[in-house]
Amino acid sequence: MREYVENRVLISGAAGFIGSHLCGLLLEKGYEVVAIDNFVTGSAKNIEPYLKHSQFQFIKLDLTHPLPHLPPVNFIFHLASPASPVNFDNLSIEIMLVNSLGTYNLLELARTNKARFILGSTSEVYGDPEQHPQKEEYWGNVNTTGPRSCYDESKRFAEALCMSFKRRHDLSIGIARIFNTYGPRMRSDDGRVISNFVCQALKGEPITIYGDGKQIRSFCYVSDLIEGLFLLMNADCSGPVNLGNPDEHTILDIAELVKILTGSLSLFSFSPLPTDDPRRRKPDISKAKALLGWEPKVSIEVGVEHTIEWYIEEMAQFEPISQGYLNRELKGEG
Repeated sequence: MREYVENRVLISGAAGFIGSHLCGLLLEKGYEVVAIDNFVTGSAKNIEPYLKHSQFQFIKLDLTHPLPHLPPVNFIFHLASPASPVNFDNLSIEIMLVNSLGTYNLLELARTNKARFILGSTSEVYGDPEQHPQKEEYWGNVNTTGPRSCYDESKRFAEALCMSFKRRHDLSIGIARIFNTYGPRMRSDDGRVISNFVCQALKGEPITIYGDGKQIRSFCYVSDLIEGLFLLMNADCSGPVNLGNPDEHTILDIAELVKILTGSLSLFSFSPLPTDDPRRRKPDISKAKALLGWEPKVSIEVGVEHTIEWYIEEMAQFEPISQGYLNRELKGEG
């Protein structure tokens, strides 16, 4: 007989940036958390604060292999996948496997547990969008064989597989299309906009801007994102829901903000735009507002400041901080 459990959640990719923050939120709310990761891009340091928590259990495993016996759960979050463009070359096959075989293995686990399954999908399913802002009904404009396709297409496959499980097995499915998220615990070598800019500014290095910097993005602070994931977990809705901050900024705007907040003297260094890099990304969050009662609260200024403070603490252990930021701190501007 299946063991009855209440409020136990399994999180794949639990040692990653978003996954580790979600672990913390769920523990605060009184849930049991079964965390799994294989540390391809996740960090043991991210989950270190939870290891002694009585409601937390960590299991190291690779989702692309047959799963061992796991504790029964009520909810499953599938967040395991390298997501940074810097990994689209060296981890392309691993990305495709975890989003295909890994998704299948966890969906089977959800089916046998009668658990609600939440897929951490991505705004990348929209590709370089011809619709702006992007609604969930938009099918996207994706290069199926380009260098980003390992991530874009495997996430699109994962969404399709989830909906097939829903139709065939009546499985409870939620699909979170996550737009650019940032905050503490992003890897310094992550290669994404805000982590790159902050780390380069704090080191006094040139700030790398791809293209002319006029590309438009919408950035969501991690605490807002995980609150949206939590609400989706407990919602009675299926299919994709955009989770992101609809406030728009150019890449140059973000670079200037980082320079101001760090007091950095770094110059801008312009490089060619990567292949298939989207020109504009902005979520339409009408569905999240209506179904989840969710919208982001943290402004870009506050979120970037919090992110800078975290990187200061991290880098102070290993690397020099730019004199500009130190001068700013000495003047009492922090």
